[in-house]
Amino acid sequence: MIACLDLEGVLVPEIWINVAERTGIEALRRTTRDEPDYDVLMQARLKILDEHGLKIGDLQEVIAGMGPLEGASEFLEWLRERHQVVILSDTFYEFAAPLMKQLGYPCLFCHSLVIDDGGRVTDYRLRIGDGKRKAVEAFRLLNFRTIAAGDSYNDTSMLKEADAGILFRPPDNVIAEFPQFPVARSYDDLRREFEAATARVFSA
Repeated sequence: MIACLDLEGVLVPEIWINVAERTGIEALRRTTRDEPDYDVLMQARLKILDEHGLKIGDLQEVIAGMGPLEGASEFLEWLRERHQVVILSDTFYEFAAPLMKQLGYPCLFCHSLVIDDGGRVTDYRLRIGDGKRKAVEAFRLLNFRTIAAGDSYNDTSMLKEADAGILFRPPDNVIAEFPQFPVARSYDDLRREFEAATARVFSA
């Protein structure tokens, strides 16, 4: 069994919301909870960074002051004792390093930023389109079962592809559009959902 987890909103706070709060740029509060089209979201973010002269160092300074959500490290430790765990995220390696250190360096699949010599973020590179779903699909080809947990629109294809999918603290709009997934509101709930999903998957 492989447990596939989203990063932001599941184990750590939303990075872009923290940048918005630090800079006062309200438009950066928009995340994949609000916008289903990831490219539309990222192009808007890149434009905002340019307009305000924000560079990679400014973003990394915000991230360096962040930490895991309360209870996330303990939950991750509990999960890693029971399953192999892979973090499938639409964040970027240039963002994630200090957060991965605090979480004990779990395996992370994500994307990369394009940064010029002056530190300006000029573009982003997806590892592969719809990478979360395709990772779960690849695990199946390797004869693994999967349970996936996420909170946003960009997690739902992963949840559908997995043997079992769980929404963790999702917004109401995501719950309304994807009522087939159980909802966990706390890490205790998430543990129970993983235990129940594991029992279902292995009894099928």
